[in-house]
Amino acid sequence: MNHTPGKYKVANLKLAADGDRLIEWAESRMPVLMALRARYAKSKPFKGYRIAGCLHVTKETAVLIRTFVETGAEVSWSGCNPLSTNDAVAASLAKQGTSIFAWHGMNVKEFYWCIEETLKFHPNLTLDDGADLIFTIHNKHPEFAEKYVIGGTEETTTGVHRLRAMAADSALRYPVIAVNDAETKWDFDNVYGTGQSTLDGVLRATSVLLAGKNIVVAGFGHCGRGVALRAKGLGANVIVTEVKATAALKATLEGYRVMTMDEAASVGDLFITATGVKDVIIDRHFKSMKDGAIVCNTGHYDCEINLVQLAKLTKRKREIRMNNEEYTLKNGRRLYVLAQGRLVNLAAAEGHPSEVMDMSFANQFMSQLRLVELHRKGVRLEDAVHDIPPEQDQEIAGVKLSTQGIKIDTLTAEQIKYMDDYSSGT
Repeated sequence: MNHTPGKYKVANLKLAADGDRLIEWAESRMPVLMALRARYAKSKPFKGYRIAGCLHVTKETAVLIRTFVETGAEVSWSGCNPLSTNDAVAASLAKQGTSIFAWHGMNVKEFYWCIEETLKFHPNLTLDDGADLIFTIHNKHPEFAEKYVIGGTEETTTGVHRLRAMAADSALRYPVIAVNDAETKWDFDNVYGTGQSTLDGVLRATSVLLAGKNIVVAGFGHCGRGVALRAKGLGANVIVTEVKATAALKATLEGYRVMTMDEAASVGDLFITATGVKDVIIDRHFKSMKDGAIVCNTGHYDCEINLVQLAKLTKRKREIRMNNEEYTLKNGRRLYVLAQGRLVNLAAAEGHPSEVMDMSFANQFMSQLRLVELHRKGVRLEDAVHDIPPEQDQEIAGVKLSTQGIKIDTLTAEQIKYMDDYSSGT
């Protein structure tokens, strides 16, 4: 490892040139974020502010980091998953002067060490994917919330859920904006990004034919819906498992078979969890699976598939190909676990396409900017989880459409008046 104290730790700085090219490619696919960079490059609204980020180190994240730097911020960054860092991108950022602590394949102790390193410059703002950075501050450095941090943002469903629970318990000590809940985030990044990148990860790790397979998707939220949609488009027979009646009903009306995991376990060829909940697939399910079944996860944490219980059923384990481990059970059946049960779309592939991350990261930029502008005015949001303003969603979507050459209609003054006229009838 290359390590300059207080500056960076990455796998191999010699990979920087490869990372440069990846970042340049992403920049060519992210016109909204690049437009924001151009808009604020001269005024540098983030000058004097320090941002600590804990988010997957991908080429798209690098575009966001560079945008913060170009608009005046000091940045220190770590990856939010041990297997999701692109080492070439990390090297490129380090060589460009970014304080970054991330490499592919770190262990849990190293993961939290990296987070601690990003906090050494006492950030004013936090940017999270899964809330591990926020929890580290609250659990180990609570004084930071009082002395330094003015607010933060959260990227993903699981993190927002954890933070809302924290706020409900009056335990959240600074305001956090739920970027994940933006319409231009979860209806695009979560659906189309997760759908495509998850199957990309499955194919890279297995090279199997998806057409004709029984693919079991656990969870029919935004991410699960995207996975089911793309699997169906590739000719798979999609089965959905759910705990929420309305979500199960939606899946049924969209043409998917819905059943319990106990029922699905014996018929599935490929299992993809997307719930954000632990123990979705456990020992009794493994025991029912057919020989050759493939299991993977696209939820944020690696607890959806209980690998501890699987290990107890196993007599032999080996890596059969990259990001694909073969578990031979004591009953002789073979099960295949992808990416060690971690995010298959990032551990075995490259994560979401740049085009959808463009809107998600534009929301990150605008939300961080909102916190800074309020701070300059002497205003601090309540210590709670906040939604983005609806106008921000529409602005970002509008810019995205314009970059694609698409025009939309606008309401006339009379139409606007009609919409607000409650006295109008038939």
